Amino acid sequence: MPESLASPAAPAAAPSDPRVLIDELVEEFRSTAVARDQQGGTPKAERDRIRSAGLLTLMIPRQRGGQGASWVTAFDLSRRLARVDASLAHVYSYHNLGVVIPHLFGSEQQRVHFETATVREGWWWGNALNPLDRRAVLVADGSEFRLEGVKRFCSGSHDAEILPVGAVDPASGDLVVVVLPADREGIQLQHDWDAIGQRQTDSGSVRFEAVRVLREEVLGSRSAAPSPFRTFRACLTQLNLAHIFLGIAEGALEEARTVLLGQPDPGPGSPAASSRCGDPHVIQLFGELWLQLQAAIALVEQAALPLQQAWEKGPDITAEERGRCAVQIAAAKVTASRAGLAITSRLFELVGARGVSRSLGLDRHWRNLRTLSLHDPDTRKVEALGAWGLRRQLPAPDFYL
Repeated sequence: MPESLASPAAPAAAPSDPRVLIDELVEEFRSTAVARDQQGGTPKAERDRIRSAGLLTLMIPRQRGGQGASWVTAFDLSRRLARVDASLAHVYSYHNLGVVIPHLFGSEQQRVHFETATVREGWWWGNALNPLDRRAVLVADGSEFRLEGVKRFCSGSHDAEILPVGAVDPASGDLVVVVLPADREGIQLQHDWDAIGQRQTDSGSVRFEAVRVLREEVLGSRSAAPSPFRTFRACLTQLNLAHIFLGIAEGALEEARTVLLGQPDPGPGSPAASSRCGDPHVIQLFGELWLQLQAAIALVEQAALPLQQAWEKGPDITAEERGRCAVQIAAAKVTASRAGLAITSRLFELVGARGVSRSLGLDRHWRNLRTLSLHDPDTRKVEALGAWGLRRQLPAPDFYL
């Protein structure tokens, strides 16, 4: 197993209700969210608060010292964080997606090792899996391997202790998953993320130069899928993104409402309450956006339970069960994306000229959602939904469906 890593600050005992704790952190993060978005870079202090709160063991089974939470809970935490800070929602949720990688692609021995070590060492998992970037290559080197190349869109790689990597096996052409200490010699984290949104996700590139990889750090192939469960990471990632989209939209509409009503609440005699809030066009637009949000909420929440049920079946899940789950998730994600983009772009019509103030930071919601929604465009999903609705044809599993 990988050599030991320097442990970060010891995590606190796991919270009894992670939703309550995340709400407390959200209120704490709210005061700095706008300034940090404008600043960019690594949200080190905020990541440390999540670490010390004991939230890194959320998805690890209780028998290994974790909290054994459901995906329903994990996605709800992503949504709550995203209402205020989509970057933190992104990097924290990708940690939760990371800790289950050995369960999806590794052996039982590898799963036990990485889950136990994550609890013991307080590891934060980053991400360098991007399946469309095939420039990282895993080359046999005696009894071990050597990793060479580059991966882009490596969200949360800075300030992470563990880095899952998708690398090409030149012998088979398969995309193989390896899990490495982020401080392994030869791993170079690049500071080249300059997108308009998600500015504190460190989603730049990682370079690998003659990086030593132990045999037990090599999990399995993402290309060769011996069972529907091996393809299930796409379902997890897509529904997680749908929850982040939904959280952004909820946070944006609520902030617009707060601006409309005044800060603090102006009361019935206030000029603010008697101007824009009483404008029938503003009320009409708010109603239209609120309706779109309700549709997104319904579909996103509806998709979470079947995903959890499928996850609990593990390797026993059938191709049909996996496909039906993917259809629901695709519908939820497309709806949340469309509703979110409408809300985050039109909220300026609601609040008027003062809405463009940099101090309010309302523009961050659109920038974040626009950036994240391009992770994988909706077109393929709408096509798959059409094939299901018209011919009852289940989608073929891929990296994004």
